[in-house]
Amino acid sequence: MAKIGNIELGEFPLLLAPMEDVSDPPFRYVCKLNGADLMYTEFISSEGLIRDAAKSVKKLDIFDYERPIGIQFYGGNIESMKEAAEIIAAEKPDLIDINYGCPVKGVACKGAGAGLLQDIDKMVRITSEVVKSTTLPVTVKTRLGWDDATKNVVEVAERLQDIDIQAITIHGRTRKQMYKGPAAWELIGAIKNNPRMKIPVFGNGDVVSPEFAIEMKNKHGVDGVMIGRASIGYPWIFREIKHFLATGVHREKPSVDERVQTAITHLQKSLEWKGERQGIIEMRSHYSNYFKGLPNFKETRMKLVTSFSVEEIFSTLEGVREIYSEEVIA
Repeated sequence: MAKIGNIELGEFPLLLAPMEDVSDPPFRYVCKLNGADLMYTEFISSEGLIRDAAKSVKKLDIFDYERPIGIQFYGGNIESMKEAAEIIAAEKPDLIDINYGCPVKGVACKGAGAGLLQDIDKMVRITSEVVKSTTLPVTVKTRLGWDDATKNVVEVAERLQDIDIQAITIHGRTRKQMYKGPAAWELIGAIKNNPRMKIPVFGNGDVVSPEFAIEMKNKHGVDGVMIGRASIGYPWIFREIKHFLATGVHREKPSVDERVQTAITHLQKSLEWKGERQGIIEMRSHYSNYFKGLPNFKETRMKLVTSFSVEEIFSTLEGVREIYSEEVIA
């Protein structure tokens, strides 16, 4: 039974990764419907929070139906991180997660996210101050190291556990790798199987199928897996993994009707949360993924990503249901 603080997550929880411009409340809603056990917000800048920047503050939006939900944030300044943690705690998430894994240049090369893998002492000091500043469970997401020469995550995990983080998620690549090449699950397994480690260890990277998730569970003993890119446009991956874990057989793939209904639900939530214009724009990146594999879809997709009429978009989505009702997507 995986447990973070007093939060019970079940035998092998499936976590939704915090993905910038993806893991917003509308997307989290459809993932929760399909079995995500623990979700995180998009990562939030500590500096943005303490400056009260609108974009950062908006990302604090969480809803009771999402629980358990973690708010993830990042930064390289100890005082800013402490102050931001207090702002986050006031929103009453179930936990606070610190991002030490983001590889993008604008974050990592400014001494935040994965950049702190180059200064483990500072990472530990920041984490310690955040832990001391809140009564909420604090968790960490990080990578194997900065590059192949600095894969020091076993030591990092021990040191972070020693200052009372409650769980750790490891993305099985270095910062230098970004998202390229296979994730090194052997090193994730080394952390989980380190006799010193007592907190839950979750693995992240390449979890694209039920078979892979179960293989990582059986081979490396991880407490659960975090799913990122494989869930974009395919929130059904959570229920498919759970079904496979419980029965050993594959669950039927979502029908076109279900794909349409999920896209409609996602759009409705997007409109509610962001307002009409922004809600329409932010949904556009999802349509290709929801309907990936449908033949001759280009014309329909162009309608979905160019229209500013809510009625026309809903009508186009209903049209997908009618046109492709007999289609089976492998």
